Amino acid sequence: MRRFVRENSLGLVFGTLFLIVLVGQAFAGHADFNHRQIASGMEPIPLGRYLTSASFAADVAENWQSEYLQFFLYIFLTVWLVQKGSPESKKLGEEGLESDEKQKVGRYATEDSPSWARAGGMRRALLSNSLGLVMGLLFLGSWLTQSIAGMAAFNEEQLRDLQDPVSWAAYLTEPDFWNRTLQNWQSELLAVASMVILSIYLRQRGSPESKPVGSAHDSTGVEG
Repeated sequence: MRRFVRENSLGLVFGTLFLIVLVGQAFAGHADFNHRQIASGMEPIPLGRYLTSASFAADVAENWQSEYLQFFLYIFLTVWLVQKGSPESKKLGEEGLESDEKQKVGRYATEDSPSWARAGGMRRALLSNSLGLVMGLLFLGSWLTQSIAGMAAFNEEQLRDLQDPVSWAAYLTEPDFWNRTLQNWQSELLAVASMVILSIYLRQRGSPESKPVGSAHDSTGVEG
């Protein structure tokens, strides 16, 4: 068990932190929701009902979709785009899909390579793009969930204000939907740009997300 924890500590810590923060969001969101209910002259609702509400689902999904969009774009764009001096970038001149030998596929696959790396055709193509494809599907799934839950939450407010509810297609044109969406997209894109650019000049000793402390600012694709 100790060996398992040590070898998987990064994933375990982030998974635990995710659950802690999600629980915190549930309690804070529930309190905020009930505060708005009381302010509108309505009855507060129990925590269990809030956790199955469209409001909670929309709040969670709108953050998830922006995170997966960030990873999806970063995974695919870093195949072809580089940033001089950043450890988050490939080395200059290595843009593109790279050779079979460097990627260890086909006849260059090693004994411990995944079996689909040795195969050809569709299986190798799927394995070669599986990370980006899954991130893209997770983004689309969470974006769809956000749009449906957001529509339900929006329509609850519409009915509360004695206004007509809207369809899913109509909700996609509402400022409410795009305000929820774009405020998350801009923050994620800013975070990625900051990491790419700041890592050119700043260091974190021992981190694979940083260059070695003594590396030149213009050294590219070098990890600590």
